Amino acid sequence: MRKSFQFRIYPNKKQEVALEKTLTICRHLYNDSLAERKRQAELNRLKQSFNVFPWGYPEWINYYDQANQLPLTKTAFQKEVHSQVLQNTLKRVERSFQNFFNGAGYPRFQGRNRYNSFTYPGSGLKLNLNEGKLILSKIGGLKIILHREIEGKIKTCTIKRDVDQWYVSFSCEIDIPIIPIEVKTKTGIDVGLKSLVTFSNGEQIQPPKFLRKSEKRLAREQNHLSKKKKGSSNRNKQKNKVAIVHRRIRYQRKDFNHKLSTNLVNNYDNVVFEKLQIQNMLKNHCLAKSIVDASWSQLINLTIYKAEYAGKIVELVNPNGTSQTCICGYHVPKTLAVRVHSCPSCGLVLNRDHVSAMVIESRSSTAGIAGIQARQSNPNREAMKREAPCESKG
Repeated sequence: MRKSFQFRIYPNKKQEVALEKTLTICRHLYNDSLAERKRQAELNRLKQSFNVFPWGYPEWINYYDQANQLPLTKTAFQKEVHSQVLQNTLKRVERSFQNFFNGAGYPRFQGRNRYNSFTYPGSGLKLNLNEGKLILSKIGGLKIILHREIEGKIKTCTIKRDVDQWYVSFSCEIDIPIIPIEVKTKTGIDVGLKSLVTFSNGEQIQPPKFLRKSEKRLAREQNHLSKKKKGSSNRNKQKNKVAIVHRRIRYQRKDFNHKLSTNLVNNYDNVVFEKLQIQNMLKNHCLAKSIVDASWSQLINLTIYKAEYAGKIVELVNPNGTSQTCICGYHVPKTLAVRVHSCPSCGLVLNRDHVSAMVIESRSSTAGIAGIQARQSNPNREAMKREAPCESKG
């Protein structure tokens, strides 16, 4: 399996200039290769209108065509960047088109503030643990704080700019057998906005609401930004201040979800969530901000990869009717304003979120040992630091 480790790096002034220059060169290469593919698509469209194709079908540019041309068309600036970093940039273009063919949006050109990372795929780097240095080809030795031990073999190294800070992410291949364990403890979890999570035993955890708590500071910084002259250096400085407030909120949210997901995996062998369509729920503009602030998806993703690593199970079950059904199976319709579940069939009176959590647990199909379902329910094991984003789900 793959596991990522992220550390902060501290480049000096000269190294920071080199990192910024590498980002700029990679961004220009990305935009140039995207422009070349767009021109080819327009040419194919023109040929199709005249029904003229040399081989009877349209010709498309792929990653291998552009990678083979790269050594012949390198500019003086591109020669200052490690060759595999440039090749990885072309792979990003290829990946964006594959995502487009699978239903995502059409790839867009990257501006100065939108391209913030580049990757060394396996070579061109060396980690000096004794001196605390990360040595990158054509950049130099960067000071790095290794606050935890790196497990496995480093396969890729990604350098990322986050406003005024720099980070490195190592993607490592870990050859450790995952031993499934016997399921002894199990819980269903109902995520919401009134209470962030409600367990099937009735325990509740309240949402931290980091975005709501920082709204005044964020509004003040954004107000100052709106008064700065466009294109001025003062406006750029103020943009960074706004971004730093957003970064603080993002880090608070990630830290909270990491601690909560670790607690779930440590205490339960089988955790059952609802398989929510969160992007569809965000269309409710009355609750969208609260949904984003709750970050359910990030919590579920973190729990999935930690359970997989521990040989435990995370299940995602059908959410249809979990808040409108009693544990006896009787349909009890209620609006979001009704916070108490009262069943006319069996007489059960409980908090509606508590009942939903018990219904979610009852929909679990696990009976036996754990370890496999966490892997099956996790489409992307390596990138689990996404934020997902309404007051009560019901």
